[in-house]
Amino acid sequence: MAYYDNILEFETDMNGSDLRIGIVMSRFNVDVGEGLLGACTAELKKHSVLESNILLITVPGALEVPLALQKMALSDQFDVLIALGAVVRGDTYHFEVVSNESARGLMSVQIELDIPIINGILTTETEDQAIARMSQKGIEAAQAALEMGNLHIKLDDASDDG
Repeated sequence: MAYYDNILEFETDMNGSDLRIGIVMSRFNVDVGEGLLGACTAELKKHSVLESNILLITVPGALEVPLALQKMALSDQFDVLIALGAVVRGDTYHFEVVSNESARGLMSVQIELDIPIINGILTTETEDQAIARMSQKGIEAAQAALEMGNLHIKLDDASDDG
């Protein structure tokens, strides 16, 4: 903890050595999903997350991700969850439905079950855009998971102390 002008502040903690992380990956646009997953897990390992503390579940598409995350959250086995996948615009309104409803589902599970969920589901106009962004988005998802997982634990510990 650090103090900023007499204000208590929790420092950003990127140490993943004690974090238990669940990942749900959509198999639709699987090449992009695997690119996201590779970058994400490499970044988690770089920050000392043990492979034995990571569980990966795959589901058919982005609309199935929230239910899998909900089941994982209810298990109390994880400190933070990550959603990975890609929704690429097609010629119909379906893109908007899938993009909006999967994001809404992630937020609902996160708030209702009090567990950080990182949205690493890309929404792009083309597959080429998704491929160009997958590595960076996978890294960013891992970094957000490390920070939010540790922050959530610190906030829980602080509320237990007070």
